[in-house]
Parts: sequence; structure tokens; C-alpha cells
Amino acid sequence: MPYKEINFSKVEIFIQNKIFEYYLSPILSQNNFKHAYFTKSSSEKFLQLLGNHFNENYINCVSNQIHSNVIVFGSHSEDGIKPNADGLIGNKCNQNLWVYTADCMPIFFADKRTRNVATLHCGRKGLEKKIIKNLVKIFDNLGTSRDNLLVAIGPAISKEHYLVDKMTLKEFYRKAENKNIMFNLTKAEKNLYFSDSNHFQEQNLNQLDLKRSAYRQLLNENIPDTNIDVSNLCTYKLKNEFNSWRRSKTFSRQWNFICS
Repeated sequence: MPYKEINFSKVEIFIQNKIFEYYLSPILSQNNFKHAYFTKSSSEKFLQLLGNHFNENYINCVSNQIHSNVIVFGSHSEDGIKPNADGLIGNKCNQNLWVYTADCMPIFFADKRTRNVATLHCGRKGLEKKIIKNLVKIFDNLGTSRDNLLVAIGPAISKEHYLVDKMTLKEFYRKAENKNIMFNLTKAEKNLYFSDSNHFQEQNLNQLDLKRSAYRQLLNENIPDTNIDVSNLCTYKLKNEFNSWRRSKTFSRQWNFICS
């Protein structure tokens, strides 16, 4: 099946005189995994309120995200403790695994047989450091079959708005794609990740497709393409819905969670 970005369904909830908006992955919803990709209507101060709404006996799990490939169990981030990590994997019932983003990808993983779940904060550096591969290894150790592992890539910056210089792109290909010389790629391969337009070439900039690269890494881990949802929502373009670091250098984030 060719690469495809799809619509995630939008939901509004009204709690204590405030409206919260979030999006749902079709494949996670079909398999009854409780989750939400919130818009900018959310913030860290509302985590307790939202946790209570979705799960009365919840435990909120949050990490201090540092663009690494470090993944910890949810129990390491309870009671206000924030370990330095960019991945959380559930190891108790009723854990809300939170990830915050403002252009990077919030990626949810869920085993439809064991019901184990995890979340990743993943941008260019996370892809280069193979955080996806690290998480799949943890699922392997938990007895997950690749055929049962579902993945949903939430709202993130699109390639049209993620521009990098040639050196950054070359390093990305070397680290994330295991390709040493990007200029030896075929034209079709180049078009998958960056633009050859004269406008960008004059500025020495190239478009980089983070979502497609994450998708390729998932396929390389033998996760079936039918088990992967990729949202078509762009955090840069949809300024009324999402915070974007690349657009406005904001320190505000949108919050996303999946519940164990």
C-alpha cells in the first residue's frame, strides 16, 4: 500500500465551562484504545482535569522531553516526577501517558492483544537516534507480535513547512535513513523527502518529511502498513488549532495521551 496521510476525527468536550478539542486515530478508536491528540485548547495546567474526565482512577505520567531516544516505564514518572525521556510505556493499569508537542510527532503504540501502550515524542533528532527502533525492541521483550502492534502518528509539521539546509538533510539521511550520500538517491527517492524546486534550491533549503520518515522506520521494523495511521494535520499550517515552534517560536505546547 502506498504512503498515505488520513483524516483523524475531531471531538469537542465541555468541562467546567471550557471547551477542549482533540483528534482521534481511526485504528486506535476501532480497537478501543482511549487516547486523544489535543489542540492548543489544552495545556499542562489542565492535565488533572482532563485525566479525571477520561479516567476516574487515572495516574498522569509525564516526562521531561529532551529530543533523545530514552524510553521509561510510566511508573518512573508518577507523583510529579519527570524523568528525562522522550518515550513512555505503560506498566500499570490506568496510566495516562502524556506527550507534549509543537511540530514534533506524538506517536502512539498499542498492542491489540496484550493491551500494552506507549507514547513517543519524535522529531528529526528522535528519528536520527532511532527512538522508534528502541521502543519496538521493548515491545518485543513484552511479547508483542508485530502483526498486533498498532501505531498512530498524530498532528505534526508537514514537509512543506519543515525546511532544512543541505548539511542538515545529509546528516539526517546518514543517521535516520542509513544513506551516506544523499545525492546518489534516485529522483523518486528525493521527491519523497525534499523539494527540488528552484525556489528552495536558491535558498539552499530542502523540505524534510518527518512523518514519511517515521513511517519508513516503522516498516523497517516489520510493522504492517495496515497497522499504521498517519494524520494529515499540519501543526504549522493550522495556526488556529495548533502551536508551532517553527511558525512562531512559541513555548506553548499541545498535549496528547493514550491510556493503559
